[in-house]
Amino acid sequence: MADNVTSLFRSTAAHSPSMAALTRESDGAGPVDFCIPCNPYFPTPAMFEEMAARLRDIITYYPSSADTITAELCSLLQLPPQCVAMGNGSTELITWIDHLLVRESLAVPVPTFGRWTDQPMETGKRVDMFPLQESSGFALDLAQYAEFIRARGTRVAVICNPNNPDGGFLHKHAVVQFMDAMADLDLVVIDESFLEFADAEAEPSVVQEAMLRPNVVVLRSLGKNFGLHGIRFGYLVANPALAGRVRSMLPKWNLNSFAEHVVFMLKEHGAEYAQSLQQVRRDRLDMSGQLSSLPGLTVYPSQGNFLFVRLPLGAEGTVVRDRMLTEHRILVRECGNKIGSSSRFLRLVVRPQVDVRRLVSGLEQVLYGTNRRGAAVPERATGTSYSSGTAAVDRLVSETNGAGTRGLAAQAAGAGAPGLAAAPAVGTGMPLPAAASASPVDAGGGMPMPAAASPGGQHGVSSMPQPVPRSVPAPQPVPEPVGRPLPVPAQMPQPLAPAAQAPSPFPEPTSPFPEPTSPFPEPTSPFPEPTSPFPEPAMPATAAFPAPMPAPAGPTPPGVPARGGLTAAQVRGTNGLSTAPATGWPGPQGWPNAAGMDQAG
Repeated sequence: MADNVTSLFRSTAAHSPSMAALTRESDGAGPVDFCIPCNPYFPTPAMFEEMAARLRDIITYYPSSADTITAELCSLLQLPPQCVAMGNGSTELITWIDHLLVRESLAVPVPTFGRWTDQPMETGKRVDMFPLQESSGFALDLAQYAEFIRARGTRVAVICNPNNPDGGFLHKHAVVQFMDAMADLDLVVIDESFLEFADAEAEPSVVQEAMLRPNVVVLRSLGKNFGLHGIRFGYLVANPALAGRVRSMLPKWNLNSFAEHVVFMLKEHGAEYAQSLQQVRRDRLDMSGQLSSLPGLTVYPSQGNFLFVRLPLGAEGTVVRDRMLTEHRILVRECGNKIGSSSRFLRLVVRPQVDVRRLVSGLEQVLYGTNRRGAAVPERATGTSYSSGTAAVDRLVSETNGAGTRGLAAQAAGAGAPGLAAAPAVGTGMPLPAAASASPVDAGGGMPMPAAASPGGQHGVSSMPQPVPRSVPAPQPVPEPVGRPLPVPAQMPQPLAPAAQAPSPFPEPTSPFPEPTSPFPEPTSPFPEPTSPFPEPAMPATAAFPAPMPAPAGPTPPGVPARGGLTAAQVRGTNGLSTAPATGWPGPQGWPNAAGMDQAG
């Protein structure tokens, strides 16, 4: 039975098997689902009872036309019907966008939702994939993405906000700036399928701005937000010409009777829907904290209703997935078949705390061998041939022996010492500590911006603040980011000549000046002997330059740094995000709140 269930994953190229298929191959009871990203709190039990009572009529008769159902949805959302097209799920809309609006090429950051890469490739388009870097927590730098699009000559650009699978978020003003910068493209698509789970901004959607622009389409989901994937309904918003072009190609009855019934009952349940979103956001923080307590597991900050996690070094995602399913009846999403990801990553849907406790218990047993099957993570001494696909990350993690924050902080503090590689440049390795790269903060929503963005957050790339690792001694210097001069000690009477200001921390033995970055000169003279502060490479470190901190014994400390150097444990309570109040239907100006919908009902 177990072999039949796990074989289903090997037969699906880009997606997990359906819950129906898993149920058929098991004992008839489906697993606890941490794979399908839907809202576990909506519809309410009373709503399900109402649908069950109407089941016979719903499945017996034809639904109303798509125009009728769209008009009701637009009345609820206060959007003009001529700017909206409803589809049988977002996949149908992506298919028609590709057929009608993508002529030759499409750019998309990866990893992301698979249909944005697979669909245009299936129709012979060129897909330019912009790789999101593991070393920067998979944050999307819009400035670099724009340069990539210009260099490739791409005609269509796609952004998923929040991104699936990592949950990365971009602020509204940054997305609008990007849309305007790409005004000459054939099309810009903003996929907001998971945006209603975000709480970094009160009104993060760009639907109002999209309707005013000639080449922008915003895609939004209903099944994910309402917890009803099986109904298959979603919608796009664009200017009347673009929306009408897509709408004209859709079948008259492309929406089913379940979709019609749900849309017409939503106006009576706006308050419950808003409460469900708030509960998912609270659960996301709690789940992030519980997962980050597992040794070696990295949890990336997310604004979706899912969390992207990196397994401990040496763990194989397919093994973890299969054992979680067969031994613990828990379904997780292993991301090895997502372009730009690897089998070292899982996407875990946010669920209630009782389910999360079961998930954490199962992961502890599978990863660390607290049951008869043994551990999925090999001993560090044996090594592993696994590669995350990012050489700089694998090298740094290997050199710190998986020691996480402490090992990386020691490596940064002792850069240039024998046996250690220099601290990585920004964007090429693990994130630098806070003192090395202070990120400007966007004043609008509290989400900090990365140092790579222009001053004032012009490019709007989200990143978490970077705390100083506690393991770095106070008097010890922290490397400056690439592009800034190293500080000159106070005892130097004048700066070095340009020829002497080499980037290497080791001066030539014949140099008459001490190394400008040396924090420990001899106290008797500001001009120590050339060879005194730094031992020969073959000699052990002396008091003039302390040896790097050794990697701690035992398992990896909780949470290797994720985006901006934060672990999920640090994110809890210190992420700078302001939780949006439960005011009904989140969205831009003009979207009704719960009270307004009650009055309309």
